[in-house]
Amino acid sequence: MSVLTYLTDLSKTITIPDWERNSTNTSITTLSYKLGNYFNKIESKFVFGSYDRKTILRRSRDSDSDVDFMVSFENGSSWTPQTLMNRLKRFAEANYSRNEIYQSSPTIVLELSHIKFELVPAYYTWGTYHIPAPASSFSQWTNTYPHALKKDLNDKNKANYYLIRKLVRLLKYWNVINYKVYTSYELEKYVIDKYYLASYNLKDYFYDAVAGLPTYGLSSYKEDKVLRLKRIVNEARENERQGWNYLAEEEIKKAFG
Repeated sequence: MSVLTYLTDLSKTITIPDWERNSTNTSITTLSYKLGNYFNKIESKFVFGSYDRKTILRRSRDSDSDVDFMVSFENGSSWTPQTLMNRLKRFAEANYSRNEIYQSSPTIVLELSHIKFELVPAYYTWGTYHIPAPASSFSQWTNTYPHALKKDLNDKNKANYYLIRKLVRLLKYWNVINYKVYTSYELEKYVIDKYYLASYNLKDYFYDAVAGLPTYGLSSYKEDKVLRLKRIVNEARENERQGWNYLAEEEIKKAFG
């Protein structure tokens, strides 16, 4: 075996398989239908985030994997975020078991047996969606462009041998087993914005991405996690240079062990 084979095989095991995505899509369709029946003043409702971008990890590999679902209300600007979250909570309680529902500001979480939804209240004006701002913010609402990152990711993926999504998922998996050094959004944005030099396969892209991972602003604990990953990659590179592909593979396994 080799590092490339190992990373390729690992990538398959952390990706949502077709049967699991089909099951989730059915739940999304049901949720959308129930929302449409319950509310009569919804401007739009749709999935966004990592599930929509196909960079989400399968739930068996990340227990926090969830589907972000935006519910944009007509005249939503007339209400506070908490008012709209209360409406979503009442909807969920009317349509699902109550022990599956809780608020995790700024969303309402609906946890089913096979997937977790995060319902995000919003309103839409002048080409911009507005969602509840973080608790630390001085304003109640913040602007968001839910489809912008998806377009950037699609373009980057197409221009790089369709390996960028696989790379994102590998880095996300490393991130999960290292207790979330970065946010998922930070990792995706980093991968999309990075320029890759002389990379032709998944191993090349992984090595290149790891080499450039930023540590500025991280706590010493998180910085140590990143530096360890970089040392592992450097050792694997050296083993490959010496022709010791088996040792290189064993070294890379330490990053995900």
